[in-house]
Amino acid sequence: MRIIFTACAVVGLFALVSHPVCGQQIAGERDTVKVEPNVDVPQVEPAATTSALAQRFNPRKAILYAAVLPGSGQVYNKKYWKLPIVYGGFGILIYQVSFYQQQYNLYLGQLYSSINDPTATNPNGYSQDQLRSLVDEARRERDYFMVLTGFWYILQLVDAHVDSHLKEFEINPKLKVSLQPHSERSPLMGRSNGVRLLFKF
Repeated sequence: MRIIFTACAVVGLFALVSHPVCGQQIAGERDTVKVEPNVDVPQVEPAATTSALAQRFNPRKAILYAAVLPGSGQVYNKKYWKLPIVYGGFGILIYQVSFYQQQYNLYLGQLYSSINDPTATNPNGYSQDQLRSLVDEARRERDYFMVLTGFWYILQLVDAHVDSHLKEFEINPKLKVSLQPHSERSPLMGRSNGVRLLFKF
């Protein structure tokens, strides 16, 4: 029984789909647009497509520029406001590396002095164990900020590369993101106000 019903349904569906469909036929004159033969139609140059505009920013060039000179990938992508952020990050991190390197050299020199001359007093009053601890801490902090500097370098490379890929989204006029005030009334919570993020495609 089930097989017969399925076979009838398939045959009926096939007959329904394969049946030719006819549109509305009206007897009389066809609707046409008359074109004058001597009318000059101005030629309009096609507007640049979003893909053509996006190809002006090559991701390989952006990452190459950023690798050679940090921040130049952001300049290539015309994101000039990111340049102070990139160099500010490098400045802070390199300053921290330099500071802890100086601390490391200072405490290491004092440790060597106290090892070579055990009777001499340390100007800061630290014992050898305290100086070893300070040397280890300064070295650990210096190495930590050196790794962070490397991560910052990689981050600005990735930013330049991704930003160059996403240029098409900035050019496309149909894609918009906006913040709008939002008010909602709920029987359980009452009235609530806030901000919503609205995406338009």
